[in-house]
Amino acid sequence: MATRPIRVAMIGQKGYPPVHGGIEKHVAELAARLPGLGCDVEIYSRPHYSAANGPADLAGVRICRLPSIPTKHLDAISHTILSTGHALFHGADVVHYHALGPGLLSGVPRWMTRQSTVVTVHGLDWQREKWGRVASGVLRLGESASVGLPNRTIVVSRALREHYLEHHKRATTYIPNGIAPPVYKEPQLILEQGIEKEFVLFVGRLVPEKGCHLLLEAWRKLPSPVRDRYDLVIAGDAGFTPSYVEELRQAAPRGVRFLGYVHGPILEELYTNTALVVLPSTLEGLSITLLEGMSYARCCLVSDIPPNIEAAAGEAVLFESGNTRDLGDKIADLLNDPELRRKKGETAQIRAIENYSWDRVASLTADLYREMVR
Repeated sequence: MATRPIRVAMIGQKGYPPVHGGIEKHVAELAARLPGLGCDVEIYSRPHYSAANGPADLAGVRICRLPSIPTKHLDAISHTILSTGHALFHGADVVHYHALGPGLLSGVPRWMTRQSTVVTVHGLDWQREKWGRVASGVLRLGESASVGLPNRTIVVSRALREHYLEHHKRATTYIPNGIAPPVYKEPQLILEQGIEKEFVLFVGRLVPEKGCHLLLEAWRKLPSPVRDRYDLVIAGDAGFTPSYVEELRQAAPRGVRFLGYVHGPILEELYTNTALVVLPSTLEGLSITLLEGMSYARCCLVSDIPPNIEAAAGEAVLFESGNTRDLGDKIADLLNDPELRRKKGETAQIRAIENYSWDRVASLTADLYREMVR
């Protein structure tokens, strides 16, 4: 006799469709695949993130838009409280929380209604520079809660798995981020944005830990012949950090183009046509930007933090994290050596395709759900 689908509630992401953010991308990619693996998915979305007149629900996926208090400190937790309350009474078999803050509530469905809960840890959010002492302390509690409250805990990198073993003496389930097959695009939309020269690409939220200020400082110090040949394209915007973004814009030299948040075809054009992807972050879980850049056979220059080293496995060029002189030197060397960029891109693509797949991520996640509700 056929069994009904496992009903899964996704809580903690800003929403759907994914306009920006690695967590939002992660949830959207799962939602595209889990219905084919025997799951019905409900994604809780914040109305200020994605409009109600967005794309129609996918088969097997429902978007539930609930309000939040859209401020830096209350947006996530207020939406998580409402979403958790809704999920308690709408038949979810598994309540899947994303990130440390939302995971603070992962014990509620488990204890009140005996629903299975899981928390995916996408990074150690308390380390992010935007948080003050109180918020950072709450997120530290979220780290402990992420292994103490839910039935299971997922981490997206081996570095995070080792962190939990060392600091909490608890085993977690390693399920990384993934990639979809690259979609190559001839330049069209980017030409409409005035990007006509060769360019270097940064993709990510404009928050301090992503290191865009480090990239701009290194870019300013590049030799003029290099900067004259290339534009620097910044694809991203503020995450409750408007003053930081304004500082970036004021500090940007000639030839730097801020596109704001981009996704879909224009992002595919950027990855297809960039000369170099730069990821100068000082904090990551497992960067989807890095995986996507590698999947497009682009040479990637990344900071030498453990998650980047893990993802690249020698197939990206590393610079010393926070060292703008080393970053600038590596940018100049790579832009002056197209053959090295080509070789690095080719081997990076092989690495990404062989080791990271959203299909595999979804399959492992569905297996975990089945184990939890069995």
